[in-house]
Amino acid sequence: MTKGRVLKIEVEAKKTALVAKILEILGRKLLERTGLKLKAAGKSVPDILLGIEPGIGEEGYRIETTSDGTVRVVGNDENGLLYGVGKLLRDARLGPGGFEPGAWRGTSTPQLKVRGMYFATHFGNFYDLAPMAEIVRYIEELALWGCNLLSVWYDMHHFTGIDDPAAQRVIARLHGMLKAANDVGMGASLTGLGNEAYSTSPKELRADPMPHHYHVEICPSKPGGMELILKWRKEMLAAFSDLDVRYFWIWPYDQGGCKCNDCSPWGGNGFVRTAEPVAGLIREAFPKAKIVVSTWEFGDWHGDAEWDRFYQALAGRPDWVDFIMSEGHGDFPPYVLKHGRPGGYPILNFPEISMTGMWPWGGFGANLQVTRLQKVWDTCRSMLAGGFPYSEGIYEDLNKVICLQLYWNGDRKAEDIVQEYVAAEFGQDAAGIVTQAVMRLE
Repeated sequence: MTKGRVLKIEVEAKKTALVAKILEILGRKLLERTGLKLKAAGKSVPDILLGIEPGIGEEGYRIETTSDGTVRVVGNDENGLLYGVGKLLRDARLGPGGFEPGAWRGTSTPQLKVRGMYFATHFGNFYDLAPMAEIVRYIEELALWGCNLLSVWYDMHHFTGIDDPAAQRVIARLHGMLKAANDVGMGASLTGLGNEAYSTSPKELRADPMPHHYHVEICPSKPGGMELILKWRKEMLAAFSDLDVRYFWIWPYDQGGCKCNDCSPWGGNGFVRTAEPVAGLIREAFPKAKIVVSTWEFGDWHGDAEWDRFYQALAGRPDWVDFIMSEGHGDFPPYVLKHGRPGGYPILNFPEISMTGMWPWGGFGANLQVTRLQKVWDTCRSMLAGGFPYSEGIYEDLNKVICLQLYWNGDRKAEDIVQEYVAAEFGQDAAGIVTQAVMRLE
């Protein structure tokens, strides 16, 4: 175990903004946990050496010990280096004045490319109200576990328009979260309902209401409806134009949808007709962004006829779609398991990690969901290209980590991930007993 006041470090990589951020995070974590400060090794033998060596595999890393005892963390790229540092930190024994590297040595590369997280920011929850500095720190923590995308939703219905001061405050907050994600190597992801609207939407353009509507949504089948949808969406996209936006989800329900004769069944009819021009607008604003079409609540209002129509609409594999997002309120949709991937597109899941089994919704914190998340994963893993767990706060941090690490290595067992998490948070000596307690809580 290294003891003293400093840890000597050497960096074999160009000091880009992200490499500098990695050093900052490593230095802060070590100082907080051990009191040790990082110091450039100079001509002396370093305790830790960080480097980048392409060839490991995209976003992968390797940890090894050199002949002189230096722990060497090498990333295939900058993101891989960050994830390697995360592994180094949670595998080590950290205590006041002491740093002892863990025993893990080897190479690790992610199996799935999309390892995101969705922050629900409109419920008066942690993401909505916490100081931004705390949210930034939390985003960095998730990055250390391999999270490479962060998604948020600008929910329009609260506001009179984009110039509403309240809307501007929300946009600034969401922008700050996504900027923090970009700063730590995560891509930004935005979300929007296909036909959502401001509170000032013209009454003559409003959709025939669905059960969860705010009664301001727009019917795209009415003359002028699609034009207003696109106008407001273009304004929203411009507010985030300076960010590295890599994904945009187009969402069908919750308060979205329309049940008029021209739009029904929404998921395979009005929604698809709305999503295609919206996707074109997104690609104009962010040419490299991937379009994710969600199937949330498909079948709940129109039965299998909605799924049937949706599959027909995507049978020719139109080029405006890149991914399908499929998940229900807890389980993977049986229709997709039976009929396969719509249009053959890669699928992302949207696991509910915050409120499953809780009533009233939002009335209780989450229980830990180790067994349930393993069950859902085993059901759909062969179909997935990754996913974005749905999060309402930091209280289900362990559930996030389980999902992120299953995206990284789907052959791991959720209980093993729990043990790694517990060891990192409570220390190696407590890992066994605390893991047992976690498993009993569910």
